[in-house]
Amino acid sequence: MGLRRIDKMTDGPLIVQSDKTLLLEVDHELAANARQAIAPFAELERAPEHVHTYRITPLALWNARAAGHDAEQVVDALVNFSRYAVPQPLLVDIVDTMGRYGRLQLVKHPAHGLSLVSLDRAVLEEVLRHKKIAPMLGARIDEDTVIVHPSERGHIKQMLLKIGWPAEDLAGYVDGEAHDIGLDYTAGKWHLRDYQELATDSFWAGGSGVVVLPCGAGKTMVGAAAMAKAKATTLILVTNTVAGRQWRRELLERTTLTEDEIGEYSGERKEIRPVTIATYQVITRKSKGEYKHLELFDSRDWGLVIYDEVHLLPAPVFRMTADLQSRRRLGLTATLVREDGREGDVFSLIGPKRYDAPWKDIEAQGWIAPADCVEVRVTLTDAERMAYATAEPEERYKLCSTARTKIPVVEAILEKHKGAPTLVIGAYLDQLEELGVDLNAPVITGATRNKEREALFDAFRRGEIPVLVVSKVANFSIDLPEASVAVQVSGTFGSRQEEAQRLGRLLRPKKDGGQAHFYSVVARDTLDAEYAAHRQRFLAEQGYAYRIVDADDLLGPVIGDGGVAG
Repeated sequence: MGLRRIDKMTDGPLIVQSDKTLLLEVDHELAANARQAIAPFAELERAPEHVHTYRITPLALWNARAAGHDAEQVVDALVNFSRYAVPQPLLVDIVDTMGRYGRLQLVKHPAHGLSLVSLDRAVLEEVLRHKKIAPMLGARIDEDTVIVHPSERGHIKQMLLKIGWPAEDLAGYVDGEAHDIGLDYTAGKWHLRDYQELATDSFWAGGSGVVVLPCGAGKTMVGAAAMAKAKATTLILVTNTVAGRQWRRELLERTTLTEDEIGEYSGERKEIRPVTIATYQVITRKSKGEYKHLELFDSRDWGLVIYDEVHLLPAPVFRMTADLQSRRRLGLTATLVREDGREGDVFSLIGPKRYDAPWKDIEAQGWIAPADCVEVRVTLTDAERMAYATAEPEERYKLCSTARTKIPVVEAILEKHKGAPTLVIGAYLDQLEELGVDLNAPVITGATRNKEREALFDAFRRGEIPVLVVSKVANFSIDLPEASVAVQVSGTFGSRQEEAQRLGRLLRPKKDGGQAHFYSVVARDTLDAEYAAHRQRFLAEQGYAYRIVDADDLLGPVIGDGGVAG
């Protein structure tokens, strides 16, 4: 496509820079239109009050291309909304980068099976000479087609992405073993929301891929709707047993599935049924150096594999997924951010992003609660400061995270929200046990038996227990819609995904329409404050701004009287 330079300055809300960053003026009257136009191909990096920063990356452009957007749409969006002339080299680079996607295609050849077809012969020649890719390929059928070993379908997509030639997978899927699954609306208490239906349709049209929805926005419903479309045996992979049982409850309530049709494959049970819910832990468990539960993937002719919390997918599951490329695969997540940087493997092996709904958009529709985020900064005592200063580097984070000075602050926050269902969340067990005693609240950690965990969560849901002290076991897939206050006392270093999950525990809509309150108690002048700033980045990307208050002001009017953050 020909590119024209626009030199005329306009009053657009976007500033496009040659380093591939986009600056969006939030208060501009066209900001919402610009945001919608750039969302498919630009990743939000920072979202403070007035100017949001986006970045255009090759992976974001390829995700857009896989979702059906072409380079002309991307260029038009930038030119139409940019305040200044868009740098010409940037536009050329966008066209070239998007043009790399799909020049190689994986297809089913009628006579030879899985094949790699080139729309650009020079690219095929380059790939054939790559020492890591050549062993995955078989005989050359003609100048533009080469046979691919079926077992290498996933691995070759991984490698082609790494060398900058992402393949379009058009080889299709097996239907798997048929099993009738329908959505059950008879109770009249629920229906698929518009965005859930759109997410399901977008996934199904592509055959495989990832749906990104905020915590509390009903990702499980998208999974159930995908199962109803597939009408086939389904393997659901989840983070832990409690999350698995929650999936089971939702499926029993909202689909035509019966108890006998849903199996649990965990540390406690090994049931393989038409719909089987397995934990990541059990399938990645090794015995004598081998993954002994790999047979689960071959135990049935699965028609659909669902990956819950795909941003947490363990590395061994990527390797297993490379062998499942003929099965439809659905990844569900609140964030594609991976702390290990393996977003490219999610794209290659699970599939491209098929649907993404900004948190604030879902909040505006009333489907998730508005959130007020507050960072409370605590000053350590002289003794605590000295202990921190003289500690070994590897001990410092634990020391400042677990400082006893935080306990009165937590108590003051709970007093401020007396009677509100509250979660106190931390990463260090001795700190949590201490808080449990001081707050007279039950403590749930990884060591708590599943039966006891579920009983405590149920009592919390019913309002019998007002405060729960929880470790990171409550970060993922636990549905506690009643929780309206969370107090984070310590985190896993600078994990952005963890911060998102913890806020997500609060975002289920409240019966009274009230907002959620998310507090992070942080020791100033320490690593605790540094890591807190990094953890908050994801929430800033979603439009949630933290207010910072001093612990000494806790009993003043500053906390609890704010409006929606962001």
